[in-house]
Amino acid sequence: MKTDNQYDDLEGDVNTQEYIQIEERYGAHNYKPLDVIIARGEGVWVWDVEGKKYLDCLSAYSALNQGHCHPRIVQAMIDQSQVLALTSRAFRNDQLPLLYKELSELTGYEMSLPMNSGAEAVETAIKAVRKWGYTVKGVPEDQAKIITCAGNFHGRTVSIISCSTEPEYRANFGPFTPGFITIPFGDAEALEAALDEHGDTVVAFMVEPIQGESGIRIPPDGYLKRAQALCRQHNALLVTDEIQSGLGRAGKLFASEHEGVQADVTIIGKALSGGLYPVSAVLSSRDILGVFKPGEHGSTFGGNPLACAVARAALKALVEEDMIQRSAVQGAYLLDSLCAIDSPYVQEVRGRGLFVAVELKHEVGGARPFCEALAERGMLCKETHKHVIRLAPPLIIKRDELDWAVEQLRAVLRH
Repeated sequence: MKTDNQYDDLEGDVNTQEYIQIEERYGAHNYKPLDVIIARGEGVWVWDVEGKKYLDCLSAYSALNQGHCHPRIVQAMIDQSQVLALTSRAFRNDQLPLLYKELSELTGYEMSLPMNSGAEAVETAIKAVRKWGYTVKGVPEDQAKIITCAGNFHGRTVSIISCSTEPEYRANFGPFTPGFITIPFGDAEALEAALDEHGDTVVAFMVEPIQGESGIRIPPDGYLKRAQALCRQHNALLVTDEIQSGLGRAGKLFASEHEGVQADVTIIGKALSGGLYPVSAVLSSRDILGVFKPGEHGSTFGGNPLACAVARAALKALVEEDMIQRSAVQGAYLLDSLCAIDSPYVQEVRGRGLFVAVELKHEVGGARPFCEALAERGMLCKETHKHVIRLAPPLIIKRDELDWAVEQLRAVLRH
């Protein structure tokens, strides 16, 4: 290691341990990543700074559904960045109207509101349903309530962690935003009870159709349909957070389509840009998103021309290259292949599309050592909810690549 000014002009001349030491010294410790320093990505594969090749089975938490550096999306980004990147919403640009139109045609929603991160989109949805509650439903001022589920993950802003049940996300970050009611995930009776008790002031039920960070938890069949019916009965809005589960990840455009449900409000992000730029959006009807008036909500970068051009290309790649159907077919194959592994460590395998969990028995002590062993074998996964190995490769993954991934898992899970 160098000493004084040891990190000056070292790009391309730093090994794995040096990169780790630089990051640990200068970066806030808000993540605990695996000790792999990725330098390049293409399709489903990435390479570290020392040239080792890995199969990416995390896809940046579903942001890379289209794969790393998808040529079509990269070209759209290059082309647009050379013409116009940012205007702010103080002016109109020629990409935003086209993204609006294409989102509506693809999803069936009348309107959309673009933001940057997923958390921003969730915050936008919270503001929208609250204002709808006051101006349309007639909820008394400052009394609006939103029902959410235990085990959720909608982001890490203060308002969002106010409805989280994960102690790690909440400790020492209070005071918290009021107005949330928490019920068990997948429990329609609990939702009914909460609506019966608080229905006059409940403006929405916000739920992940599949809980990602909580371990790819899939609710009972019929849960979303029942939730939608209960919301309608109590004049509350159904809000689905499809930031991780949507845009093909679960084998449908939206995971809620597995039950034939279109929520009143759907939140998307991550794969909306194919991993090349932060882009998110709230999708809804004119009656709901129409409650916003100029000046009431906004973002300097939300809806900028570069973001819109990238998102348009990402959506076209997803649809025109049949990635959603590929997710359904390849996901079913992966699930069957994993279920066939005879392992003393595995409690359950579950999933939809290429959104799959291998839950380990709790006495094993956690999934991280297995993820580290897989990394040694050239396969990148990440533990979630301590005991779960999350598998979410890019939707472009081929059958032989899946077979190779299953072989690595078989070797680690039988060890």
